[in-house]
Amino acid sequence: MRQDHIISAKQLSREDIEEVLDRAGEIAADPSSFQGRHEGSLLGLLFFEPSTRTKMSFSAAMKRLGGDIVDMGTVESSSVKKGESLADTVRVVEGYADALVLRHPSEGSAKMASEFVAVPLINAGDGAGQHPTQTLLDLYTIRENAGFEDLTIGIMGDLKYGRTVHSLAHALTVFDARQHFISPESLQLPRSVRYDLHEAGADVREHTELDEVLPELDVLYVTRIQEERFPDESEYHEVAGEYQIDASTLSAANDDLTVMHPLPRVDEIDHDVDGTSAAKYFDQAHNGVPVRMALLDMVLGGDR
Repeated sequence: MRQDHIISAKQLSREDIEEVLDRAGEIAADPSSFQGRHEGSLLGLLFFEPSTRTKMSFSAAMKRLGGDIVDMGTVESSSVKKGESLADTVRVVEGYADALVLRHPSEGSAKMASEFVAVPLINAGDGAGQHPTQTLLDLYTIRENAGFEDLTIGIMGDLKYGRTVHSLAHALTVFDARQHFISPESLQLPRSVRYDLHEAGADVREHTELDEVLPELDVLYVTRIQEERFPDESEYHEVAGEYQIDASTLSAANDDLTVMHPLPRVDEIDHDVDGTSAAKYFDQAHNGVPVRMALLDMVLGGDR
């Protein structure tokens, strides 16, 4: 994967995914063995939207590998505020760094930006499009808790605007997982995503209620309703708070259910779920460091 741009989960084969997850497992088991492997390397962070987990875990990952970061900072404090184009911004910053991480509100922005740079560019979220590194840490969490063999997963919430959902659904097709999508009709999977999944031979089923499928699930992946993506605020208020789970909800679930969430959560998972054995969303967030360390190690040319 050296020198490859990481734009979409659709570009990752099962072999690519397993290579990243295996390396992440090595890192998690013995972090010291990877310390200093990329001393002197710099990672450029270009975040045009707010971020906590993705930005901080990329920073932590690069520093644990011995490298450092150069950070564009907020849009308001950068030359973007002066009208600089995305193409010009990435061309400038590539001169300061060995790889770039880009988050941008416009779908397709990462693909466009990658055409202007020679260093590896990693998509950290492009609007309602893709978020491939979130998918990799999601898959790592699934593998560690439920495994991929005979996997049944339910993905619930905002399936229309949720880029984490779109990326994860594509990646799960290579593991032949049974995928159940639970959402209000207004937030169902976009037609283009549904078409791609069917073309890939995915076993996809759509529901409006969790109850009808919960007992079958090995994993329940919950997402928030993304207010910032809605073109009409009234449309958001029609569905906000419609899908919520609490500890009593899980009484109908498989004893080994794994509950995941890309975070941040709002009110879709009650805090009483946090103390259950099913809750793995904070582990999921922490897995961002070894997974992103593994990916950076590979795109920067780390050999094993």
